[in-house]
Amino acid sequence: MIQIQHLSKVFKLNKKQQKELKTKETTKKAVDNLSLTVNDGEIFGLLGTNGAGKTTTLRCMATLLKPTEGQITVNGADTVKDSEKVRRTIGFLTNEIKMDPQFSADYMFSFFGRLREMTEEQISRRREELFEYFGITEFKDKKIEELSSGMKQKVSIAVSLIHDPEIVIFDEPTTGLDIITAKAVIDYLQKLKTEGKTIVISTHIMSEAQKLCDRIAIIIDGRLVACGTLDMLLEETKAGDLEEAFFEYYKKHSQEAAG
Repeated sequence: MIQIQHLSKVFKLNKKQQKELKTKETTKKAVDNLSLTVNDGEIFGLLGTNGAGKTTTLRCMATLLKPTEGQITVNGADTVKDSEKVRRTIGFLTNEIKMDPQFSADYMFSFFGRLREMTEEQISRRREELFEYFGITEFKDKKIEELSSGMKQKVSIAVSLIHDPEIVIFDEPTTGLDIITAKAVIDYLQKLKTEGKTIVISTHIMSEAQKLCDRIAIIIDGRLVACGTLDMLLEETKAGDLEEAFFEYYKKHSQEAAG
């Protein structure tokens, strides 16, 4: 179980960032008093536009960022006080993770397995399982820079799952992928659920969230505006699908923000 209690994250802005954001403010609140619970064995989705605070929330979950305020616990372990324990429990994938372009997929897989203090036998077993599933085997000796974007993503996923984590946290796992590769990723996430894994994904792809997630949290401007099953969100907004429901929440939030 993951519990987020009153999470806020504030970033300082340099002059370049101020110019890009067209603001004179010296700080930006990326996440604003966010509280939610992810239950064991479910696929939980964070849905929102770019800049909504999804990635910041996931990075705080994954111990890469420290909350400015609030607390996150993963299976009872605090992400700040017990960060090492949390990292042993989770697998985290973000599209900003880059594999070294000069090394092969096979080498990178072994490298990260050793970082996880796995035995060679454990690494070999996981390599066979994951490379076979994602169709990496015939490309395993190619350099990362020689692989297609889809294959690079598959390698990144395999590396993030090498230690067979209890909790999987993926930041927009299918963004930029072709439809075949995206389906393979979605199918594998569903497979992990059948194995009892807890999965948290962020996405702005409505159809993906609608198909995949047991519950969905909608985040706008760093704030939680809705959380529940698809049926609950549709009933609350009287919408026909998730996309329509999202726009209803977005419109309501914008009206409230305008006063």
